[in-house]
Amino acid sequence: MIRRKHVVSLLAGGALAIGAAFAGGAAAAPISPNLTGLAAANTRSDGFAPAGKLSPELKQHVVAQGSTRLENSSALTSFYGYDNDVLNASGNPQMVPVPANPGKEAHKTEPDKNVFLVFKRGLDGADPGYDYGSDFLFQGHESGVGGADLTRINLEADYEHRVTLLATTDVNGKPLAPIDGITWDPWAKRLLLTTESSGAPTYAATPNFPSAVTDVSGALGRGGYEGIQDDGDGNIWIVEDSGGSSKPGTTAKRPNSFVYRYVPAHPGDLQHGKLQALQVLNEAEEPITFAGQAALNSPDQLALHTYGKSFKTKWVTIHDTAVDGTAPFVSGDLAKAAGATPFKRPENGVFQPGSRFKSFFFDETGDTNATSPENGAAGGWGSIMEISQSDPSANNGKLTMLYRSDEAHAGLDNVTFLSRSSVTFTQDAGDTLHEQSNALDSGFVWNVGSDYSNPANQPLRWLAEGRDPSATLDAANGGFGSNEGDNEITGVHVSDGDPGVDGVLGAKVPNLESSRWRWFYTQQHGDNRTFEVELRHSRHDH
Repeated sequence: MIRRKHVVSLLAGGALAIGAAFAGGAAAAPISPNLTGLAAANTRSDGFAPAGKLSPELKQHVVAQGSTRLENSSALTSFYGYDNDVLNASGNPQMVPVPANPGKEAHKTEPDKNVFLVFKRGLDGADPGYDYGSDFLFQGHESGVGGADLTRINLEADYEHRVTLLATTDVNGKPLAPIDGITWDPWAKRLLLTTESSGAPTYAATPNFPSAVTDVSGALGRGGYEGIQDDGDGNIWIVEDSGGSSKPGTTAKRPNSFVYRYVPAHPGDLQHGKLQALQVLNEAEEPITFAGQAALNSPDQLALHTYGKSFKTKWVTIHDTAVDGTAPFVSGDLAKAAGATPFKRPENGVFQPGSRFKSFFFDETGDTNATSPENGAAGGWGSIMEISQSDPSANNGKLTMLYRSDEAHAGLDNVTFLSRSSVTFTQDAGDTLHEQSNALDSGFVWNVGSDYSNPANQPLRWLAEGRDPSATLDAANGGFGSNEGDNEITGVHVSDGDPGVDGVLGAKVPNLESSRWRWFYTQQHGDNRTFEVELRHSRHDH
Protein backbone atom coordinates (compact mmCIF):
# COMPACT_ATOMS: atom_id res chain seq x y z
CA MET A 1 0.00 0.00 0.00
CA ILE A 2 1.44 3.39 -1.00
CA ARG A 3 1.12 5.79 1.90
CA ARG A 4 3.88 8.38 1.59
CA LYS A 5 6.71 9.36 -0.69
CA HIS A 6 9.16 7.34 1.39
CA VAL A 7 7.28 4.10 0.72
CA VAL A 8 9.14 1.58 -1.43
CA SER A 9 6.65 -0.81 -2.96
CA LEU A 10 6.99 -4.20 -4.60
CA LEU A 11 3.93 -4.68 -6.79
CA ALA A 12 2.72 -7.76 -8.62
CA GLY A 13 4.84 -8.43 -11.68
CA GLY A 14 7.92 -6.76 -10.19
CA ALA A 15 6.94 -3.09 -10.43
CA LEU A 16 9.76 -0.67 -9.72
CA ALA A 17 10.13 1.34 -6.54
CA ILE A 18 8.21 4.58 -6.66
CA GLY A 19 10.56 6.81 -4.65
CA ALA A 20 12.65 7.88 -7.64
CA ALA A 21 9.61 8.69 -9.74
CA PHE A 22 8.83 11.71 -7.59
CA ALA A 23 12.26 13.14 -8.28
CA GLY A 24 12.21 12.35 -12.00
CA GLY A 25 15.28 10.12 -11.75
CA ALA A 26 15.96 6.53 -12.69
CA ALA A 27 13.79 4.22 -10.62
CA ALA A 28 15.34 2.09 -7.90
CA ALA A 29 14.99 -1.67 -7.96
CA PRO A 30 12.22 -3.01 -5.69
CA ILE A 31 12.63 -4.03 -2.08
CA SER A 32 11.37 -7.44 -0.99
CA PRO A 33 9.50 -8.17 1.23
CA ASN A 34 7.12 -5.30 0.57
CA LEU A 35 7.63 -2.88 3.48
CA THR A 36 6.56 0.67 4.26
CA GLY A 37 9.57 2.74 5.21
CA LEU A 38 9.68 4.69 8.45
CA ALA A 39 10.19 8.41 7.95
CA ALA A 40 12.81 9.06 10.62
CA ALA A 41 14.95 7.65 13.38
CA ASN A 42 14.04 8.04 17.02
CA THR A 43 15.57 11.15 18.54
CA ARG A 44 18.04 11.07 21.41
CA SER A 45 17.64 13.30 24.43
CA ASP A 46 18.65 13.10 28.07
CA GLY A 47 16.42 10.86 30.15
CA PHE A 48 14.13 10.02 27.23
CA ALA A 49 13.50 6.34 26.42
CA PRO A 50 11.50 6.12 23.17
CA ALA A 51 9.99 2.82 22.07
CA GLY A 52 11.39 1.13 18.99
CA LYS A 53 9.35 1.37 15.78
CA LEU A 54 8.95 -1.19 12.99
CA SER A 55 7.56 -0.98 9.48
CA PRO A 56 3.82 -1.58 9.88
CA GLU A 57 4.08 -4.81 7.89
CA LEU A 58 6.34 -6.28 10.61
CA LYS A 59 5.86 -7.48 14.16
CA GLN A 60 8.34 -8.78 16.71
CA HIS A 61 8.51 -10.63 19.99
CA VAL A 62 11.22 -11.20 22.58
CA VAL A 63 12.78 -14.69 22.60
CA ALA A 64 15.16 -13.90 25.50
CA GLN A 65 16.30 -10.88 27.46
CA GLY A 66 19.01 -9.97 29.93
CA SER A 67 16.88 -10.89 32.92
CA THR A 68 16.06 -14.37 31.56
CA ARG A 69 17.49 -16.82 34.07
CA LEU A 70 19.86 -19.43 32.63
CA GLU A 71 18.77 -23.03 33.10
CA ASN A 72 22.30 -23.63 34.40
CA SER A 73 24.52 -21.05 36.02
CA SER A 74 28.17 -20.51 36.73
CA ALA A 75 30.03 -18.49 39.33
CA LEU A 76 30.32 -15.86 36.61
CA THR A 77 26.70 -15.52 35.54
CA SER A 78 23.19 -16.73 36.29
CA PHE A 79 21.23 -14.70 33.72
CA TYR A 80 21.30 -14.24 29.95
CA GLY A 81 22.59 -10.68 30.01
CA TYR A 82 24.13 -10.06 33.44
CA ASP A 83 27.15 -11.16 35.42
CA ASN A 84 27.05 -11.90 39.15
CA ASP A 85 29.59 -9.24 40.12
CA VAL A 86 27.07 -6.89 41.81
CA LEU A 87 24.31 -8.75 43.67
CA ASN A 88 21.41 -7.47 45.73
CA ALA A 89 20.34 -8.73 49.14
CA SER A 90 18.44 -11.61 47.50
CA GLY A 91 21.48 -12.78 45.57
CA ASN A 92 20.20 -11.58 42.19
CA PRO A 93 22.14 -9.25 39.89
CA GLN A 94 21.53 -5.62 40.69
CA MET A 95 20.31 -4.50 37.28
CA VAL A 96 19.82 -0.83 38.20
CA PRO A 97 21.25 1.25 41.06
CA VAL A 98 19.31 1.17 44.32
CA PRO A 99 19.52 3.38 47.45
CA ALA A 100 21.18 0.60 49.43
CA ASN A 101 23.96 0.32 46.81
CA PRO A 102 23.94 3.53 44.76
CA GLY A 103 25.91 4.10 41.57
CA LYS A 104 26.44 0.41 40.85
CA GLU A 105 25.02 -2.11 38.42
CA ALA A 106 25.77 -5.72 37.59
CA HIS A 107 28.00 -5.96 34.53
CA LYS A 108 26.08 -6.63 31.31
CA THR A 109 27.34 -9.51 29.17
CA GLU A 110 26.08 -8.08 25.85
CA PRO A 111 24.85 -11.03 23.74
CA ASP A 112 26.01 -10.27 20.22
CA LYS A 113 25.65 -12.00 16.84
CA ASN A 114 23.04 -14.72 16.31
CA VAL A 115 23.10 -18.05 14.46
CA PHE A 116 19.87 -20.00 13.94
CA LEU A 117 20.19 -23.77 13.47
CA VAL A 118 17.67 -26.60 13.30
CA PHE A 119 18.84 -30.01 14.50
CA LYS A 120 16.14 -32.58 13.74
CA ARG A 121 17.43 -34.95 16.41
CA GLY A 122 17.67 -32.15 18.94
CA LEU A 123 20.53 -31.23 21.25
CA ASP A 124 21.25 -31.97 24.88
CA GLY A 125 21.01 -29.36 27.60
CA ALA A 126 21.67 -29.11 31.30
CA ASP A 127 18.55 -31.17 32.10
CA PRO A 128 19.13 -34.71 30.74
CA GLY A 129 15.43 -35.57 30.97
CA TYR A 130 14.13 -32.59 28.98
CA ASP A 131 13.29 -32.45 25.27
CA TYR A 132 14.78 -29.20 23.98
CA GLY A 133 13.14 -29.44 20.56
CA SER A 134 14.95 -28.79 17.31
CA ASP A 135 15.23 -24.99 16.88
CA PHE A 136 18.16 -23.16 18.46
CA LEU A 137 19.67 -19.67 18.42
CA PHE A 138 23.32 -19.30 19.42
CA GLN A 139 25.18 -16.22 20.70
CA GLY A 140 28.61 -15.31 21.90
CA HIS A 141 28.71 -12.55 24.51
CA GLU A 142 30.84 -9.49 23.89
CA SER A 143 31.70 -8.67 27.47
CA GLY A 144 32.15 -10.29 30.85
CA VAL A 145 33.81 -9.99 34.23
CA GLY A 146 36.40 -12.73 34.40
CA GLY A 147 35.48 -14.13 31.00
CA ALA A 148 32.75 -14.29 28.38
CA ASP A 149 29.84 -16.67 27.70
CA LEU A 150 28.56 -18.82 24.86
CA THR A 151 24.80 -19.29 25.12
CA ARG A 152 22.02 -21.09 23.26
CA ILE A 153 18.39 -19.98 23.20
CA ASN A 154 16.20 -23.07 23.00
CA LEU A 155 13.38 -21.59 20.94
CA GLU A 156 10.88 -24.40 21.60
CA ALA A 157 11.59 -24.72 25.33
CA ASP A 158 9.71 -23.42 28.35
CA TYR A 159 10.99 -20.55 30.45
CA GLU A 160 13.00 -22.72 32.86
CA HIS A 161 14.89 -24.29 29.94
CA ARG A 162 14.86 -21.30 27.61
CA VAL A 163 18.57 -20.39 27.69
CA THR A 164 21.47 -22.79 28.16
CA LEU A 165 24.93 -21.61 29.13
CA LEU A 166 27.12 -23.70 26.82
CA ALA A 167 30.60 -22.57 27.90
CA THR A 168 32.60 -20.00 29.83
CA THR A 169 36.01 -21.61 29.24
CA ASP A 170 37.82 -23.39 26.44
CA VAL A 171 38.81 -27.07 26.57
CA ASN A 172 41.96 -26.12 28.49
CA GLY A 173 40.01 -24.30 31.19
CA LYS A 174 40.97 -20.80 30.03
CA PRO A 175 38.21 -18.17 30.34
CA LEU A 176 36.67 -17.25 27.01
CA ALA A 177 37.67 -13.89 25.59
CA PRO A 178 34.81 -11.50 24.71
CA ILE A 179 33.07 -12.88 21.61
CA ASP A 180 31.75 -10.81 18.72
CA GLY A 181 31.23 -12.64 15.42
CA ILE A 182 29.71 -16.09 14.99
CA THR A 183 28.83 -18.44 12.13
CA TRP A 184 28.27 -22.16 11.56
CA ASP A 185 30.81 -24.18 9.58
CA PRO A 186 28.88 -27.24 8.31
CA TRP A 187 32.02 -29.08 7.23
CA ALA A 188 33.70 -28.76 10.61
CA LYS A 189 30.32 -29.03 12.39
CA ARG A 190 31.47 -26.20 14.62
CA LEU A 191 30.42 -22.70 15.51
CA LEU A 192 33.19 -20.25 14.60
CA LEU A 193 33.62 -17.39 17.06
CA THR A 194 35.64 -14.20 16.64
CA THR A 195 36.86 -12.00 19.47
CA GLU A 196 37.71 -8.61 17.86
CA SER A 197 41.14 -8.53 19.49
CA SER A 198 44.62 -9.21 18.14
CA GLY A 199 45.55 -10.65 21.53
CA ALA A 200 42.62 -13.08 21.85
CA PRO A 201 41.89 -16.41 20.19
CA THR A 202 39.61 -17.23 17.31
CA TYR A 203 37.45 -20.14 18.51
CA ALA A 204 35.59 -23.18 17.22
CA ALA A 205 32.82 -24.61 19.40
CA THR A 206 30.50 -27.61 19.31
CA PRO A 207 26.75 -26.82 19.49
CA ASN A 208 25.96 -29.43 22.13
CA PHE A 209 26.02 -29.13 25.93
CA PRO A 210 28.56 -28.64 27.29
CA SER A 211 30.27 -27.06 24.32
CA ALA A 212 33.88 -27.96 23.58
CA VAL A 213 35.59 -24.69 22.64
CA THR A 214 39.00 -24.81 20.98
CA ASP A 215 41.50 -22.17 19.86
CA VAL A 216 41.92 -22.24 16.05
CA SER A 217 44.01 -19.09 15.71
CA GLY A 218 47.09 -21.09 14.71
CA ALA A 219 45.45 -21.37 11.29
CA LEU A 220 42.84 -18.57 11.14
CA GLY A 221 44.95 -16.05 13.04
CA ARG A 222 44.05 -13.38 15.54
CA GLY A 223 42.90 -9.87 14.78
CA GLY A 224 40.15 -7.35 15.20
CA TYR A 225 37.90 -10.01 13.64
CA GLU A 226 34.16 -9.48 13.69
CA GLY A 227 32.26 -10.77 10.65
CA ILE A 228 32.87 -14.40 9.69
CA GLN A 229 31.19 -16.41 6.94
CA ASP A 230 31.74 -19.66 5.00
CA ASP A 231 31.44 -19.80 1.23
CA GLY A 232 30.21 -22.71 -0.86
CA ASP A 233 33.72 -24.14 -1.28
CA GLY A 234 34.35 -24.31 2.46
CA ASN A 235 36.58 -21.23 2.57
CA ILE A 236 36.02 -18.87 5.49
CA TRP A 237 35.76 -15.11 4.88
CA ILE A 238 36.60 -12.84 7.83
CA VAL A 239 35.91 -9.12 8.10
CA GLU A 240 38.01 -7.12 10.53
CA ASP A 241 36.94 -4.21 12.73
CA SER A 242 40.15 -2.63 13.98
CA GLY A 243 39.96 1.12 14.47
CA GLY A 244 42.88 3.12 13.14
CA SER A 245 44.71 6.04 14.68
CA SER A 246 43.41 9.57 14.15
CA LYS A 247 44.93 11.51 11.30
CA PRO A 248 46.88 14.43 12.84
CA GLY A 249 44.66 17.18 14.16
CA THR A 250 41.40 15.59 12.98
CA THR A 251 38.76 13.03 13.93
CA ALA A 252 39.33 11.15 10.65
CA LYS A 253 40.69 7.65 11.22
CA ARG A 254 43.37 5.94 9.19
CA PRO A 255 42.06 2.78 7.47
CA ASN A 256 43.39 -0.10 9.55
CA SER A 257 41.16 -3.14 8.94
CA PHE A 258 41.38 -5.93 6.40
CA VAL A 259 39.20 -8.51 4.66
CA TYR A 260 40.54 -12.07 4.92
CA ARG A 261 39.87 -15.47 3.39
CA TYR A 262 40.94 -18.70 5.06
CA VAL A 263 41.48 -21.53 2.56
CA PRO A 264 41.54 -24.83 4.49
CA ALA A 265 43.59 -27.81 3.38
CA HIS A 266 40.17 -29.41 2.93
CA PRO A 267 36.70 -28.11 3.88
CA GLY A 268 36.25 -28.23 7.64
CA ASP A 269 39.98 -28.30 8.47
CA LEU A 270 40.49 -25.54 11.04
CA GLN A 271 44.10 -26.48 11.79
CA HIS A 272 45.76 -26.57 8.37
CA GLY A 273 45.39 -24.04 5.59
CA LYS A 274 46.27 -20.63 4.19
CA LEU A 275 45.11 -17.24 5.44
CA GLN A 276 44.86 -14.63 2.70
CA ALA A 277 44.15 -10.89 2.73
CA LEU A 278 42.40 -8.86 0.05
CA GLN A 279 44.55 -6.53 -2.02
CA VAL A 280 42.89 -3.85 -4.13
CA LEU A 281 44.69 -2.23 -7.07
CA ASN A 282 44.14 1.45 -7.75
CA GLU A 283 43.50 3.00 -11.14
CA ALA A 284 47.22 2.83 -11.91
CA GLU A 285 47.02 -0.90 -10.99
CA GLU A 286 49.25 -0.38 -7.97
CA PRO A 287 48.30 -1.92 -4.59
CA ILE A 288 46.39 0.33 -2.20
CA THR A 289 48.36 -0.26 1.00
CA PHE A 290 48.30 0.84 4.62
CA ALA A 291 51.46 2.91 4.12
CA GLY A 292 49.81 4.99 1.42
CA GLN A 293 46.69 5.96 3.39
CA ALA A 294 48.15 8.31 6.02
CA ALA A 295 47.25 11.53 4.20
CA LEU A 296 43.91 13.23 4.72
CA ASN A 297 41.47 12.49 1.88
CA SER A 298 44.07 10.40 0.05
CA PRO A 299 43.48 9.92 -3.70
CA ASP A 300 42.98 6.18 -3.24
CA GLN A 301 40.31 6.64 -0.56
CA LEU A 302 38.51 9.23 -2.66
CA ALA A 303 38.56 6.86 -5.65
CA LEU A 304 37.37 3.84 -3.64
CA HIS A 305 34.38 5.88 -2.48
CA THR A 306 33.38 7.19 -5.91
CA TYR A 307 30.29 5.77 -7.57
CA GLY A 308 30.84 3.91 -10.83
CA LYS A 309 34.49 3.03 -10.30
CA SER A 310 35.69 -0.57 -10.32
CA PHE A 311 38.98 -1.90 -8.97
CA LYS A 312 40.85 -5.13 -9.59
CA THR A 313 41.42 -7.33 -6.54
CA LYS A 314 43.57 -10.30 -5.69
CA TRP A 315 44.17 -12.44 -2.63
CA VAL A 316 47.65 -12.45 -1.12
CA THR A 317 48.69 -15.28 1.20
CA ILE A 318 49.94 -13.98 4.54
CA HIS A 319 50.20 -17.26 6.47
CA ASP A 320 50.44 -20.91 5.43
CA THR A 321 50.50 -23.55 8.16
CA ALA A 322 52.50 -25.86 5.88
CA VAL A 323 55.30 -23.30 5.85
CA ASP A 324 54.75 -21.08 8.88
CA GLY A 325 53.52 -23.60 11.45
CA THR A 326 50.48 -23.57 13.69
CA ALA A 327 51.40 -21.14 16.47
CA PRO A 328 48.84 -18.33 16.93
CA PHE A 329 49.71 -15.19 14.97
CA VAL A 330 48.45 -11.63 14.51
CA SER A 331 46.98 -11.27 11.05
CA GLY A 332 46.88 -7.47 10.74
CA ASP A 333 50.66 -7.11 10.95
CA LEU A 334 51.11 -9.74 8.26
CA ALA A 335 48.45 -8.13 6.05
CA LYS A 336 50.22 -4.78 6.21
CA ALA A 337 53.59 -6.39 5.42
CA ALA A 338 52.08 -8.18 2.41
CA GLY A 339 50.62 -5.01 0.92
CA ALA A 340 46.95 -5.84 1.55
CA THR A 341 44.39 -3.06 1.41
CA PRO A 342 43.01 -1.52 4.63
CA PHE A 343 39.44 -0.25 5.01
CA LYS A 344 37.63 1.98 7.51
CA ARG A 345 36.34 -0.66 9.95
CA PRO A 346 34.57 -3.15 7.64
CA GLU A 347 32.68 -4.94 10.40
CA ASN A 348 30.50 -7.54 8.66
CA GLY A 349 29.86 -9.19 5.32
CA VAL A 350 27.59 -11.73 3.63
CA PHE A 351 27.21 -13.47 0.27
CA GLN A 352 24.32 -12.58 -1.99
CA PRO A 353 21.84 -15.48 -2.08
CA GLY A 354 21.68 -17.26 -5.38
CA SER A 355 24.94 -15.73 -6.65
CA ARG A 356 26.80 -19.05 -6.28
CA PHE A 357 29.01 -17.23 -3.80
CA LYS A 358 30.36 -14.96 -6.52
CA SER A 359 29.20 -11.75 -4.82
CA PHE A 360 30.17 -10.71 -1.28
CA PHE A 361 28.88 -7.50 0.30
CA PHE A 362 30.50 -5.88 3.33
CA ASP A 363 30.15 -2.57 5.13
CA GLU A 364 32.55 0.04 6.38
CA THR A 365 31.43 1.50 9.69
CA GLY A 366 33.59 4.59 9.09
CA ASP A 367 34.73 7.26 11.54
CA THR A 368 31.39 7.57 13.43
CA ASN A 369 31.97 11.25 14.12
CA ALA A 370 30.13 14.15 12.47
CA THR A 371 33.28 16.28 12.56
CA SER A 372 35.46 13.97 10.45
CA PRO A 373 36.82 15.84 7.41
CA GLU A 374 36.67 12.56 5.47
CA ASN A 375 32.90 12.18 5.80
CA GLY A 376 32.06 13.77 2.48
CA ALA A 377 33.92 11.68 -0.08
CA ALA A 378 36.53 9.48 1.59
CA GLY A 379 34.38 7.02 3.52
CA GLY A 380 34.12 8.79 6.85
CA TRP A 381 30.39 8.09 7.06
CA GLY A 382 31.02 4.52 5.92
CA SER A 383 30.00 2.57 2.83
CA ILE A 384 28.73 -0.71 1.37
CA MET A 385 31.24 -2.51 -0.86
CA GLU A 386 30.93 -5.53 -3.15
CA ILE A 387 33.61 -8.08 -4.01
CA SER A 388 32.78 -9.94 -7.23
CA GLN A 389 34.63 -13.07 -8.36
CA SER A 390 34.15 -15.79 -10.99
CA ASP A 391 33.85 -18.27 -8.11
CA PRO A 392 34.48 -18.05 -4.34
CA SER A 393 37.94 -19.67 -4.58
CA ALA A 394 39.17 -17.44 -7.42
CA ASN A 395 42.36 -15.50 -6.76
CA ASN A 396 41.21 -12.39 -8.62
CA GLY A 397 38.07 -10.29 -8.76
CA LYS A 398 36.85 -6.71 -8.59
CA LEU A 399 35.67 -4.27 -5.94
CA THR A 400 32.88 -1.75 -6.41
CA MET A 401 30.97 0.52 -4.06
CA LEU A 402 27.22 -0.03 -3.84
CA TYR A 403 26.51 2.82 -1.44
CA ARG A 404 28.38 5.75 0.11
CA SER A 405 26.83 6.51 3.47
CA ASP A 406 25.73 9.90 4.71
CA GLU A 407 25.01 11.11 8.23
CA ALA A 408 21.56 9.51 8.38
CA HIS A 409 22.95 6.12 7.26
CA ALA A 410 26.36 6.20 8.97
CA GLY A 411 27.98 3.55 11.13
CA LEU A 412 26.67 0.43 9.36
CA ASP A 413 27.54 -2.81 11.12
CA ASN A 414 25.44 -6.00 11.00
CA VAL A 415 24.06 -7.46 7.77
CA THR A 416 21.78 -10.16 6.35
CA PHE A 417 19.82 -10.68 3.14
CA LEU A 418 16.01 -10.68 3.33
CA SER A 419 15.55 -11.99 -0.23
CA ARG A 420 17.62 -12.55 -3.36
CA SER A 421 18.50 -8.89 -3.82
CA SER A 422 17.28 -7.04 -0.69
CA VAL A 423 19.94 -6.71 1.99
CA THR A 424 19.59 -5.11 5.40
CA PHE A 425 22.42 -3.38 7.21
CA THR A 426 21.87 -2.05 10.73
CA GLN A 427 23.63 0.85 12.39
CA ASP A 428 26.10 0.99 15.26
CA ALA A 429 26.77 4.70 15.14
CA GLY A 430 27.67 5.02 18.83
CA ASP A 431 26.73 7.52 21.51
CA THR A 432 28.91 10.33 20.15
CA LEU A 433 27.29 10.35 16.73
CA HIS A 434 23.86 9.74 18.27
CA GLU A 435 24.28 12.95 20.24
CA GLN A 436 25.73 14.90 17.32
CA SER A 437 22.90 13.84 15.01
CA ASN A 438 20.13 13.71 17.64
CA ALA A 439 19.23 10.27 16.33
CA LEU A 440 19.36 6.69 17.57
CA ASP A 441 20.25 3.78 15.29
CA SER A 442 18.11 2.33 12.50
CA GLY A 443 17.92 -0.74 10.30
CA PHE A 444 17.72 -0.17 6.53
CA VAL A 445 17.15 -2.24 3.39
CA TRP A 446 19.01 -1.75 0.10
CA ASN A 447 18.38 -3.46 -3.21
CA VAL A 448 21.75 -4.50 -4.63
CA GLY A 449 20.47 -3.89 -8.17
CA SER A 450 19.78 -0.20 -7.56
CA ASP A 451 21.93 2.74 -8.62
CA TYR A 452 22.53 4.69 -5.43
CA SER A 453 24.55 7.36 -7.19
CA ASN A 454 21.09 8.76 -7.97
CA PRO A 455 20.14 10.68 -4.79
CA ALA A 456 16.47 9.91 -5.46
CA ASN A 457 17.19 6.25 -4.64
CA GLN A 458 17.43 5.79 -0.91
CA PRO A 459 17.40 2.77 1.42
CA LEU A 460 14.22 1.92 3.29
CA ARG A 461 14.13 2.19 7.11
CA TRP A 462 12.41 -0.90 8.57
CA LEU A 463 13.52 -0.31 12.17
CA ALA A 464 13.89 2.89 14.17
CA GLU A 465 15.52 1.55 17.30
CA GLY A 466 14.39 2.91 20.61
CA ARG A 467 16.24 3.16 23.89
CA ASP A 468 15.08 1.14 26.85
CA PRO A 469 15.12 2.78 30.30
CA SER A 470 18.13 0.75 31.42
CA ALA A 471 20.24 1.95 28.47
CA THR A 472 18.97 5.50 29.01
CA LEU A 473 20.16 5.32 32.63
CA ASP A 474 23.53 3.96 31.51
CA ALA A 475 23.94 6.68 28.90
CA ALA A 476 23.36 9.36 31.53
CA ASN A 477 25.89 7.84 33.94
CA GLY A 478 28.82 6.78 31.77
CA GLY A 479 27.70 3.16 31.90
CA PHE A 480 28.48 3.09 35.63
CA GLY A 481 32.06 2.34 34.68
CA SER A 482 31.48 -0.94 32.84
CA ASN A 483 28.17 -0.94 30.96
CA GLU A 484 27.56 0.68 27.60
CA GLY A 485 25.13 3.53 26.92
CA ASP A 486 22.59 3.69 24.08
CA ASN A 487 21.13 0.48 22.69
CA GLU A 488 22.82 -1.02 19.62
CA ILE A 489 21.29 -3.18 16.89
CA THR A 490 23.34 -6.35 16.51
CA GLY A 491 23.01 -9.93 15.33
CA VAL A 492 20.50 -9.31 12.52
CA HIS A 493 20.16 -12.76 10.98
CA VAL A 494 17.85 -14.51 8.49
CA SER A 495 18.16 -18.26 8.01
CA ASP A 496 16.16 -21.46 7.57
CA GLY A 497 18.46 -23.13 10.10
CA ASP A 498 19.79 -25.82 7.74
CA PRO A 499 23.03 -27.09 9.38
CA GLY A 500 24.19 -28.94 6.25
CA VAL A 501 26.49 -27.69 3.50
CA ASP A 502 23.43 -26.62 1.50
CA GLY A 503 22.47 -24.33 4.36
CA VAL A 504 25.51 -22.04 4.21
CA LEU A 505 24.21 -18.48 4.17
CA GLY A 506 24.02 -17.44 0.54
CA ALA A 507 23.30 -20.90 -0.86
CA LYS A 508 19.52 -20.52 -0.64
CA VAL A 509 17.31 -17.55 -1.40
CA PRO A 510 15.47 -16.44 1.78
CA ASN A 511 11.69 -16.61 1.77
CA LEU A 512 10.23 -14.81 4.75
CA GLU A 513 6.73 -15.82 3.65
CA SER A 514 7.67 -19.35 4.74
CA SER A 515 7.62 -20.39 8.39
CA ARG A 516 10.94 -22.18 7.86
CA TRP A 517 12.78 -18.88 7.40
CA ARG A 518 13.27 -16.89 10.58
CA TRP A 519 14.56 -13.37 11.26
CA PHE A 520 16.30 -12.33 14.50
CA TYR A 521 18.22 -9.41 15.95
CA THR A 522 19.45 -8.34 19.38
CA GLN A 523 18.97 -4.94 20.98
CA GLN A 524 22.31 -4.93 22.72
CA HIS A 525 23.18 -2.94 25.85
CA GLY A 526 20.48 -1.93 28.29
CA ASP A 527 18.07 -4.84 28.77
CA ASN A 528 19.82 -6.93 26.08
CA ARG A 529 16.67 -8.23 24.44
CA THR A 530 16.81 -10.65 21.49
CA PHE A 531 13.85 -10.37 19.11
CA GLU A 532 12.29 -12.47 16.40
CA VAL A 533 10.78 -10.42 13.55
CA GLU A 534 7.86 -11.67 11.44
CA LEU A 535 5.72 -10.43 8.59
CA ARG A 536 2.31 -9.55 10.00
CA HIS A 537 0.39 -11.45 7.32
CA SER A 538 2.51 -14.60 7.54
CA ARG A 539 1.29 -17.66 9.42
CA HIS A 540 4.40 -18.54 11.36
CA ASP A 541 3.78 -20.96 14.19
CA HIS A 542 6.77 -20.97 16.52
